[in-house]
Amino acid sequence: MKQIILAAAMLAGALYSAHAQRIKGSDTMLPLSQREAESYMKANPQQTVTVTGGGSGVGISALVEGTTDMAQSSRKIKFDEKQRLQASGKAVKEVVAAFDALAIIVHPSNEVQNLTREQLEGIFTGKIRNWKEVGGSDLKIVPYARETSSGTYEFFKESVLKNKSYMNGIMNMPATGAIIQSVSQTAGAIGYVGLAYLGRSVKAIHVSYDGGKNFVEPSAANAKSKVYPISRPLFYYYAAQSESAVTPFISYVLSEAGQKIIANVGFIPVG
Repeated sequence: MKQIILAAAMLAGALYSAHAQRIKGSDTMLPLSQREAESYMKANPQQTVTVTGGGSGVGISALVEGTTDMAQSSRKIKFDEKQRLQASGKAVKEVVAAFDALAIIVHPSNEVQNLTREQLEGIFTGKIRNWKEVGGSDLKIVPYARETSSGTYEFFKESVLKNKSYMNGIMNMPATGAIIQSVSQTAGAIGYVGLAYLGRSVKAIHVSYDGGKNFVEPSAANAKSKVYPISRPLFYYYAAQSESAVTPFISYVLSEAGQKIIANVGFIPVG
């Protein structure tokens, strides 16, 4: 009897794993993956896809530990993360699902419209501490960043800060929504979020990467044409051993229907 129960449990587990997928990681990709999962499950009622955030690093760690089938990441996988996967007997596969622009946001009452990359570097490294130093009011600057496990935190450091360290004591927020809320409620605040998170509660800054000659608005069109400088690919990572299980969902994301969802959510399609 015990053997029959054990066999039944193993069969149930196999059936579950064949029809259920877990995606974990990047908060930037959360709305994208959630919408894709909803649409995919409507088209495939026998399938279940669960999506949770936590940050790109958290998702990749979960992939190493075997507690997720796919990691969603707003940055490229690191060398040491690849090594950890290899050590656990997993060969990692990478898929670019979409592209994103990173928007710099301030409180709607802030009169500053434009900032150069150098000014942003100064603000987030602590060299510029008052808005009057960049053409604004005499008001203390309150920078918000993502937590260190976030791919967005890493990408911003690489692209905008040119790998310089964030200022000591910067407020690291656990999720993109927390940055939106904090910036919308703090007059001197500044932060950064994925393009899909922009709304009326915050104001997006136009950014220049050519020393102030041209300031570009963060928009899907400007990111797609590569005019907006703070853009990046968004990834799914999975173990090669799970390829047959995850391929149907990934194929859906990359299909015409899936890429249309990506555009509707506010990201930039791959094609």
